[in-house]
Amino acid sequence: MPFSPLGRGFLTGQVTAETHFGEGDIRAALPRFEQEALQANLALVDLVGKVAERKNATVGQVALAWLLAQKPWIVPIPGTRRLERLDENLGSADLDLTAEDLAELDSASAGVQVVGDRYPEAMQRMIDR
Repeated sequence: MPFSPLGRGFLTGQVTAETHFGEGDIRAALPRFEQEALQANLALVDLVGKVAERKNATVGQVALAWLLAQKPWIVPIPGTRRLERLDENLGSADLDLTAEDLAELDSASAGVQVVGDRYPEAMQRMIDR
């Protein structure tokens, strides 16, 4: 079961290089959301966005549909606070990704080096137990 399949909102296309996270937003403390890492990691969102544009879908829908296409036992469970985002996420189950789309997404993900750790060192130590 993929944890945080939309990367804490990163793979929704809503986070940009200009995004600043406010007080109380956990992303403000995560290395992958630091300005330099964020700018570098947006390359992956751009690649997913190209497929989304062709499919008339959102970046998040393509990201979730891509996970659903990996194996029948993979079940991404994205979190949301808004009903419209739930509806958007559910739309990923109806998105038809072709073999070419999947190959493009696989190639894109393999070709992008994600910058920044998932968690700050102290948090990561708690997880690695």
